[in-house]
Amino acid sequence: MRRIKFLIVILFSVQINGQNLKIMSYNIRVDLTVDGDNAWNHRKDFFASQIQFYGPDVFGIQEAAPNQVSDIAERLSQYSFVGIAREGVGKGESSNIFHKKERLKMLLNNTFWLSETPSEISLGWDAAYKRVCTYVLFKDVKTNQLFWVFNTHLDHLGAQAKINGIKLILAKIKEVNNKNYPVICTGDLNSEPQSEGIFLLKKEMKDTRAISKILPFGPSGTFNGFKHNEPVTRLLDYIFISKDAGFKVEKFAVLSDSKDLRYPSDHFPVYVELSY
Repeated sequence: MRRIKFLIVILFSVQINGQNLKIMSYNIRVDLTVDGDNAWNHRKDFFASQIQFYGPDVFGIQEAAPNQVSDIAERLSQYSFVGIAREGVGKGESSNIFHKKERLKMLLNNTFWLSETPSEISLGWDAAYKRVCTYVLFKDVKTNQLFWVFNTHLDHLGAQAKINGIKLILAKIKEVNNKNYPVICTGDLNSEPQSEGIFLLKKEMKDTRAISKILPFGPSGTFNGFKHNEPVTRLLDYIFISKDAGFKVEKFAVLSDSKDLRYPSDHFPVYVELSY
């Protein structure tokens, strides 16, 4: 009987020591007055309530104007954020990384440009716009686990910019991750699954959708274009993890929440729950 009790204690200890980490990638749609009823001012409160409900430990946003970043920070005070906009500090769109202050400690962070001169504000290859990638090394204060998060928004037009941007991000991961910590990549990659860029990523990392323990939940696509009455099949947004991350993907979802037949963005967020 004593041995059985001992085994029960061990199993219970394993369960409580194992940790879950909730990650989200979210293109929030830049603030444009031409969007009318779908403009940011009409979406920001529902957006914030959606984040509050799912409670990701980390979420990477894309296409964020400075006022949008401020609005999010104001409504979600339990999070801290980092990230430099593509035209420089406080100028243009950014790909910020938000994290729960009580759960995670940020050890270092940086932003680089997806171009031939990544340390400078610059336009890369055949891109229509300047593009950036922000990354952070986190420490989980519950377990002391260290891991990286990279967040980006690839160009929507430049074919070479997409491919070279992914190559540059993979090279940066190898450069900074000399201690082989787990890596999580979030982003609007403006690339569908059959594209060359996604093929390159899948050679080096794992697509969380493909390895979820339970069947992926939600629509097959992520870009909704604010069209509430049409199927969503165009997949542009992803969360990848390194092959030797030690993370298991417990759940994967594309979240299609709406309010009064309106979405909080023209992209659905991608949401995963990881365990380690």
